Amino acid sequence: MNYIIVAIFVMCSIVGTAFQYLDVGLAAQDAKITPSTQRIVVGSCLDQNKPQPCWRTIMKFQPDLLILCGDNIYGDSRDVEKLKRDWEILDSNPDFSKLRKSTQLLATWDDHDYGENDAGRDFPIKKQSQKLFLDWLQEPEDSARRSREGVYAVTTHGPSGRRVQVILLDTRYHRSELTEMKLERSEVPGWNGPYVPSSDRDQQMLGEEQWKWLATVLKEPAGLRLLVSSIQLIPEEHSWEAWLTMPLERERLISLLRTTNAGGVIVISGDRHAAEISKLPQRDSGISYPIYELTASSLNASFNIGDEPNRYREGKKLGCVNFGTVDIDWNSGIDAEIQLAIHNAESGEKLQEVNFPLSSIQN
Repeated sequence: MNYIIVAIFVMCSIVGTAFQYLDVGLAAQDAKITPSTQRIVVGSCLDQNKPQPCWRTIMKFQPDLLILCGDNIYGDSRDVEKLKRDWEILDSNPDFSKLRKSTQLLATWDDHDYGENDAGRDFPIKKQSQKLFLDWLQEPEDSARRSREGVYAVTTHGPSGRRVQVILLDTRYHRSELTEMKLERSEVPGWNGPYVPSSDRDQQMLGEEQWKWLATVLKEPAGLRLLVSSIQLIPEEHSWEAWLTMPLERERLISLLRTTNAGGVIVISGDRHAAEISKLPQRDSGISYPIYELTASSLNASFNIGDEPNRYREGKKLGCVNFGTVDIDWNSGIDAEIQLAIHNAESGEKLQEVNFPLSSIQN
């Protein structure tokens, strides 16, 4: 069977000619016709100073597309030269270099490659950091990503009837400050992190320009849409960085998916140093189909965060080094078949999977 395996890495870069970035002004234009995407790998959270066996493992999957979802390096510095050196360390890895030459690459950033843990719009060197990120991605000088505030982008792949849209969000550049918990964690049973949800209507996750852009690209024709968010969207029972910290913004995104009638949406995320698959049912979203989220993290720096609650989780939470795949079998009959899976980043072993027909996530 012909499968599309999507490896999700929290990065937002495109290498090669089979991808086309679409701007708001280009939203009505058709994508370049390319062969059907059949194998996509996704991942996030890579420590550039540690061994990186993940790249060799991923090469064995021969993906059509590699998506890195953020924390692609651990720069964590306001020193621009230090951040630049950290990107160069990643680039100097021979296995990553080989994979990048053979596979088309997309990426967005998260906090550690942005430059500081949990940083948002007030990060003082965000403009310089954006340039470093785009230089590392080898983004063309005339790219819209060079002139806009933030690294968000959209690409389309494949001919009509087999079209895959990849939407790369930027949850850093415009994100306002999070609301910190004022109590000790021991005083709040089950609350394991530093933040609490806020009802502040002035808080922003994406910024107004990115919201307008997103509303436009969600109306573009596509059979399958991968919505790449560096932080988790669906889970709402932990207290770390996630859309749950801004419930009004989370509902705004879900409402936008509903009002634009965007079909075929699957969320891809990273950040958590653990992997899981979540499923948001229709009754909790008002959308006419369930929304799946594949969280793939970390490529080489995983944590064992224990039995964290998530009522939307399908299967188990996995604490080993990992990457995710999105397999699309376009030739299974009238309806394409989708498989979301989590793999051990060292051995490639499939640890968990969810299968469903593409028609089950259409309006």
